[in-house]
Amino acid sequence: MLEISSFSAWCFLPLATPIGVWVAYNDMKFMKIPNVAVLALLGVFIVVGLFALPFDQYLTRLLQGVVILILGFIVNMVGLVGAGDAKFAAAMAPFIALGDATRFLILFAAVLLAAFATHRILRGIGAVRRLADGWASWETRDFPMGLALGSSLIFYLLLGALHGA
Repeated sequence: MLEISSFSAWCFLPLATPIGVWVAYNDMKFMKIPNVAVLALLGVFIVVGLFALPFDQYLTRLLQGVVILILGFIVNMVGLVGAGDAKFAAAMAPFIALGDATRFLILFAAVLLAAFATHRILRGIGAVRRLADGWASWETRDFPMGLALGSSLIFYLLLGALHGA
């Protein structure tokens, strides 16, 4: 059972989903997560979170975002993740109930493995590459982490929305 309430998940899901899809697409096509996408996701939390969460949870989750931003900058400085990935993870953090952190990390690990395998398989298929001609992620050893990050947020919110249904 997830700690996120079905109500708050339903409040966030319709606005966070298109941003998560946008981030996944942009990272696959350009190997970049636009700052405007990060700001849009943060804006969704700041506005919707005010009525979707009790105020103490709202403040705690904003603090989670700050902590993840600091950790993300450190991990970026040592070269383990891109700056866009770190910033988007920080913008995602407030959406995750603190009690769901371990469950979210397990979900993220599964989504990451599935996204990595799927991306690598699809980029090896000529017909798929022709459909998405010129995508930067086809041409690099790097993995478009926005695909896994955006998908994980969407799946988490969807699971949260459905667990109370």
